[in-house]
Amino acid sequence: MKEMQVMNDASPDARNALISGGTSGIGLALAQGFAAAGYNVIAAGLGPLPHSTPSIRFARLDVTDGPAVAALVSELPELDVVVNAAGIIRREDEFDPDIFAQVIDINLNGTMRICTAARAALAKRNGSIINIASMLSYFGGGNVPAYSSSKGGVAQLTKSLAIAYALDAIRVNALAPGWIATPLTKGLRDDPARNDAILARTPLKRWGAPEDLVEPALFLAGAGAGFITGTILNVDGGYAIV
Repeated sequence: MKEMQVMNDASPDARNALISGGTSGIGLALAQGFAAAGYNVIAAGLGPLPHSTPSIRFARLDVTDGPAVAALVSELPELDVVVNAAGIIRREDEFDPDIFAQVIDINLNGTMRICTAARAALAKRNGSIINIASMLSYFGGGNVPAYSSSKGGVAQLTKSLAIAYALDAIRVNALAPGWIATPLTKGLRDDPARNDAILARTPLKRWGAPEDLVEPALFLAGAGAGFITGTILNVDGGYAIV
């Protein structure tokens, strides 16, 4: 199968990256950014899959399925970077206990499943993990108790794994995006009152773009961040400081 050869035909010296949630939004922008920087990328997610390229193989993955996560990670016996960008938000529905549990299972437990499955492969290359936290790692969200809880958990998981995985010389950091223009935030951008309120509080007075996370992620993955672990880097236009 041609798609399966994208990673296998890579140079043995190539850098390999696995990005969950890499088929849309922030994850897709990161997949494209890492590919442009010379990485061979597996971008995994659900929904319609973009067409694979010589540097990005798009693969279907449900991060709540432990065996599927393990099977995908096993295709890369050595990994340089893992980015955990898979996530959902269910505004106002998250007070339903079943939906609350679903959001936690994807956003937080899914991150842990991938980190656990990828640890050995990352250890072979002194690799790094970049989790996608959120400004709601710090704030409560009145309409999104599950999302806020999950992202608070991602922040604490990042710090905990940074300590544990340092034994394998694996660095673990996170990006905390602010208001980013993706399909998940379209409803807010289309609501004049909510849009104006968000921009009024954001010092840089604009929505972020998914591409705004690319250079911060490449920095955290690179040698220049070799002594940085357990850090949560805000990419929010200043929202968290107001």
